[in-house]
Parts: sequence; C-alpha cells; structure tokens
Amino acid sequence: MGLLEGKNALIFGLANDKSIAWGITQAFKREGANIGISYAGEMLEKRVKPLAEQVQCKWLEECDITKDDQIAATVEKAAKHFGKIDILVHSIAYAGRDELSRPFAETSREGFKTAMEISVFSLVALTNAFLPLLNPGASIMSMTYYGSVKVAPHYNVMGVAKAALESSTRYLAYDLGPKNIRVNAISAGPIRTLAAAGVGGFRDMYKHFADIAPMRENVTIEDVGNSAVFLASDLSAHITGEVLYVDSGFNIIGVQISENDEKNG
Repeated sequence: MGLLEGKNALIFGLANDKSIAWGITQAFKREGANIGISYAGEMLEKRVKPLAEQVQCKWLEECDITKDDQIAATVEKAAKHFGKIDILVHSIAYAGRDELSRPFAETSREGFKTAMEISVFSLVALTNAFLPLLNPGASIMSMTYYGSVKVAPHYNVMGVAKAALESSTRYLAYDLGPKNIRVNAISAGPIRTLAAAGVGGFRDMYKHFADIAPMRENVTIEDVGNSAVFLASDLSAHITGEVLYVDSGFNIIGVQISENDEKNG
C-alpha cells in the first residue's frame, strides 16, 4: 500500500514533463494519491493534458492565480469532485525575462510586483481559498531555491520572491498549525526546467553545482518528487514551517573550491 493511499492531492503549476511538478505528480501517483492538476493558461493545455492522462487524472482545470474569482471557481470545482483535500502543491513562479538578465538594481516596479504576486501571493491566496476543504493532517508545500538566502547571479527578483515565499511558509505554518495543517517548502538544486531557461547563465551554474555539491551530482525532478511524498505523508506529521533542501548538500558549502582547484592547489 502506498504512503498516500486514499489522499486527495491538488498540484498547481504543471507546465510540461520537465517540470518539478511533474516529478511530484508521478511520485504521488506511485504512492496511491488521487490527483488533481491545475495549469496556468490555454497555451499549456496541449502539453499538460497528455500528462494528466498518463496518471489517470480525472480533474484537470485551468486557473489564473492572479484572479480571485478564478481561484474561487477552482475551489468550487475541487469541492464537487474531491469533497476534501489532503495535499496542496504550489509549484508556481514567474518573473519577466528582462528582470532576470539585467542587474537587480534595474528591476522595474511592474516586474517586482508581478514576480511577488505570481510567485508568492498565489501561495497565500490558494491556501486561504482552499482552507475550508483541507482535512486535518493536510499538507501544503511550495517550491523554493537557495537564491532566496544567498546571491545566485542573475536570479535577481526571483531570489527576493523566494525569500518572501519562505517567510510566507513560516507565517502560514503558524496560522494553520492549530488546525493540524502543515506548510513547508522544498528548496531544490538547479534543474533544467522551463522556469530555469529564463535565468541568465543557468547552464554554467548547473555545471558548477555538480562540481561543488558534496554529493557531486545534480538533482532530478524524481528526487524532488520523493521528498514531496515524505512531506505529503503522515511520516512528516509534526514537520511544519520548514525549508527542506534537496540539493546534494550544496547549501552547506561556505567556501567553494572545485575538485580541479584542489588538485591544482
């Protein structure tokens, strides 16, 4: 019997088969969860529909998380289909390409607001909207990145947004704890996703990561999926407000010296 047998899981932010959300969806399916998938816009539907079919997902809904009425409508549809929800996954982030290629000091007011609204406030909005449907023992999780606490060149306004996302995780965990609902975040190492493609210098960062991380390996969407299963399951019953690093240990390194530097030293 799977770790998530009989649990209803909603996953927001699936874009394609390279998405972290896809790694999570597959892992949840493997562990017996009933899955619902929400995607961002019509353009993504043709990519997402076949993936939903692969995991026998019967609830597939478009939702623009910048519009409260669309969120409310999605909650209503979920209530009709599932009744109650046990797991809510937020895998949503966006910043304009310009904001990720020029210096952070040149971030535009509009670009800052957009990044914060889509990448951060959406977690708060979804949590609040779905609260009446969440069972005691429910688990909410979002996806973050180390650029929230240390500078990752070119990550810019997304780093600031992820810092706000991690802080929101703690405040939501405090609010929802008395209802026995947990809120956590997964901080994954760099993965070649659609979102990563917009970050300048990502390819170099991806290679550098594997040279520096203690385990000398990049992480995969499957790694994140397995960690999400843990946070979604009763195995993590008293873990809340945490950021779980799934990054081959990269975040513990202070002074960065690659193996080649050591040999040459």
